[in-house]
Amino acid sequence: MSKTPTPSGGFGPSIQALDPWTPSAGRMRQLLTDDERARLAVMSTIVRFKKGEIIYQEGDRADAVFNLNSGIVTTYSKAPRGREHVVAFLLADDLFGLSAEGLYTNSTRALTAVTAYRLPVAALRSRLTKDAELEFHIMCKLCQELRQARHHAFLLSQRSAVTKLAMFLQLFEQLQIAKGEPASEIHLPMDRSDIGEYTGITLAAVSRGFRTLTIRGIIKVRDRHHVRIVDRSGFEKITGDPPQSPTQLVEAGRN
Repeated sequence: MSKTPTPSGGFGPSIQALDPWTPSAGRMRQLLTDDERARLAVMSTIVRFKKGEIIYQEGDRADAVFNLNSGIVTTYSKAPRGREHVVAFLLADDLFGLSAEGLYTNSTRALTAVTAYRLPVAALRSRLTKDAELEFHIMCKLCQELRQARHHAFLLSQRSAVTKLAMFLQLFEQLQIAKGEPASEIHLPMDRSDIGEYTGITLAAVSRGFRTLTIRGIIKVRDRHHVRIVDRSGFEKITGDPPQSPTQLVEAGRN
């Protein structure tokens, strides 16, 4: 595999060579072994952020990458008029801190209380020059943010608010599967306003979308943070994917 400059400022596998967003791309979330995590922990420090706290902003000097231990982080960019556009949601065990020319490419905020390992770029680069396998795994994990960005761009291209909302639910179901968590119910830790920002629809449209999917018998909402898909075939028709059973989805996440 050819070496090309990467967004993190070092050298690693070409971004284009990595898997695009698919259910099976969840493999990328599981690449770091316990031994690799231990090696990274030696050079890192534990940092904590309160809910709503900025971790870093777009354009800041990228002097560290972060390994999310607990909590949820959103990455976002700012439009010319200052409006924020949510790009991705990052979960426990994700790495984030993509940069270009030494500057962070997006801003990040703690959506919930967050605990993370902070890895200085200089120390990490020194380590990766001696460990090609770890370098590849780190790049794959960092590209989780890019894969979500591609999925996000496709979601925003849809006209129907119901389709956007269904694709959002599909994304979080796939993230749960990739982490080996039960897929019987989708956990949505964010508020409806966060969902609206990510899908590019109003808060009222988010509420109408949930109501429409519920009335049509596609989903069942236990509360604002837990949704179950009860009509898999109907759900897949909305998202544009061929019907898959929960068992098939679990197997896709494992392969």
